[in-house]
Amino acid sequence: MKLYDLGASGNCYKVRLFASLANIELERVPVDIPGGAHKRPPLSELNPLGQLPVLEDGSHVVRDSQAILVYLAGEYGGLAWWPAHARGQAEIVQWLSFAANEVQHSLCAARLVQKFGYALDKEEALAKSPVVLSILDTHLERNDWLAMGRPTIADCAVYPYVALAPEGGVDLEPYGHIARWMKRMEELPGYLAKP
Repeated sequence: MKLYDLGASGNCYKVRLFASLANIELERVPVDIPGGAHKRPPLSELNPLGQLPVLEDGSHVVRDSQAILVYLAGEYGGLAWWPAHARGQAEIVQWLSFAANEVQHSLCAARLVQKFGYALDKEEALAKSPVVLSILDTHLERNDWLAMGRPTIADCAVYPYVALAPEGGVDLEPYGHIARWMKRMEELPGYLAKP
């Protein structure tokens, strides 16, 4: 199973983190983004959007980090990571959406500007970040984990860009419940340190 990967990408880190926690072996295929490898074959055939990560499992191809998390958990991770019942799946998917929307347009966007020079509105991203972090911190005040009372792919989807937030100029200091959750993540067997 191949993961087309960029080491500094938080979205790729989500997949690597989960694979490490769930003992799923992945062959990492580094992609030369500055050289444009993501915009030409074979990668452009695997993902016409030209984005990473992309997972290739035999003839099956999955793009988008959230979709890859669901696929890997469902196929290889077992019920602890992705339950068989709709209630648990919905509880997890709401956090996958939170990662893809709220986190992406705040913490991630600020990091993309500061670390990589993306042409995004950093001030807007920084203004959204405390709102996003407050929602997360309030949830973690009452819960050790994001969904189902245990580590799931929800945690793997949200954790990376929270952990990387200081690289975008976002201060995590005011959010004690988030800090304790991050420590719990980092103590899990198989935890993979951020890039």
